[in-house]
Formats: sequence, structure tokens, C-alpha cells
Amino acid sequence: MREPRRAWLAILTGWALSIVGSIALAALSRAIAPALPAPEFPMKGPMAFFMLVVFAPFVETLIMAGLLSLLLRFLTPATSILVSALAWGAGHSSMALGWGLVIWWPFLIFSTLYVVWRQRGFWIAVGIAATTHALQNLAPGLMVAFG
Repeated sequence: MREPRRAWLAILTGWALSIVGSIALAALSRAIAPALPAPEFPMKGPMAFFMLVVFAPFVETLIMAGLLSLLLRFLTPATSILVSALAWGAGHSSMALGWGLVIWWPFLIFSTLYVVWRQRGFWIAVGIAATTHALQNLAPGLMVAFG
């Protein structure tokens, strides 16, 4: 993940790291504070799946790219990545506190992928990060949409 080589491997490695970390954080969060509210998604069906697995990863990656571009003007790459992840965790916490405690980890991975792959170009970096994010959202998207 440190060098922009083999996109498919970066995506799969990023997804494995993000999903394992977020599952562990979700379990820890539930064990420590089981009463924390979880996110609620009012829609179901194919539209919910599209929103969670296609639309949100793409749009959130574009927003993340803008934030990281700004942060990288003033901070080191590592600090920019950390600030980005914490900002995404805080933003998701405003919707459900427990969600924000879990979300910062995947966004640490997505932000890292974006910064590393940005060396190869803006759109490839967006594509790598958004695809990893879409894979992260795949199982929850299926559960929300069709569960």
C-alpha cells in the first residue's frame, strides 16, 4: 500500500485491512457501550444498495480528495491522512456515535490509498479509494437493501 503498483492488490489489501479493522472496532464498541446508537438507513431495496455501494463511495472519495489536497498543502502526508480519517469519523459520529467510532479506521485506509495513488493521477487515486470503499460497503449495503 505504500507504493502505487498493482491496483488490484492495493484494492484487495485495503479492503481486507479496512473490513477486519472495522469489524474489530464494531465488536469492541458494542462490548464497551452496547447502548450506542447505530446508523439508520430509511431506504431499502436496489436504491439503498446503489446509494451505499456506488454513490456514497464515489462522492465521499471526491470530498475526501478535496480535503486531503487541502491538508497536504500544510501538513505531512501521514498527518493529513490521520486528520482526514478523524474528520470522517467525527462526521459519521454526528449521525450515530457508535458509527463514527468504527468509521475512522476504514477512512484511514481510504485516505492512505488516495495519497499513495495520487502520485499516478487524480482519477486513478479516486478509483482505487472509491473501489475499496465500495467493497467495504458491499456486505452492509446488501443487509440494508435486502435484509
